[in-house]
Amino acid sequence: MSVARNDLPRGHGLSMAGEDYLEAIYRLAHEDDVVDGAVRSVDVAEQLGVSKASVSKALSTLKDAGMVDQMRYGRVTLTEEGKRYARRVWRSHRALRAFLADELGVDREVADEEACLMEHYLSEDTIDRWCDYLERQGIVIGE
Repeated sequence: MSVARNDLPRGHGLSMAGEDYLEAIYRLAHEDDVVDGAVRSVDVAEQLGVSKASVSKALSTLKDAGMVDQMRYGRVTLTEEGKRYARRVWRSHRALRAFLADELGVDREVADEEACLMEHYLSEDTIDRWCDYLERQGIVIGE
C-alpha cells in the first residue's frame, strides 16, 4: 500500500526545503521583537544557515505557491495558507523532538536535527495521532 508523503495542504508540491523555509519564517515571526509577523530574509538565511540568494530563490517559489507575501526587498510575511502549513510542520517537529528526547533519551541537539528530517514524511493523520498519544502520556509538545 502506498502512503502519500504527507497530508499537508495539497497542490503546492513544496519540497522539504520549502517546508523548512516556511517553518523558519513561522518561528521567526513569533519572536518578541518581530512586528506584525514580518521577518527579514537575512534572519531566515541566518536561521537556516543558507545564503541570502538561496532565501531569495525559495521566497520566489513560496510566493508562487501563495504561502508568503513580500514587498520588493522588504520583510516577509506568511499568508493565511502559509501560516496553516508552517504551523503543521512546526507542530510535527516539536512532537517528534519531544518523543525522541523525552521518551527515547536522544540527545536534544540530535533529536532536533532528526525531527527536522522526519517531520516532512509523516501524514497529518499520523502526526495528529502521535500528538494525542504524547498528550495522554503527559508529554508537553510546547512551542
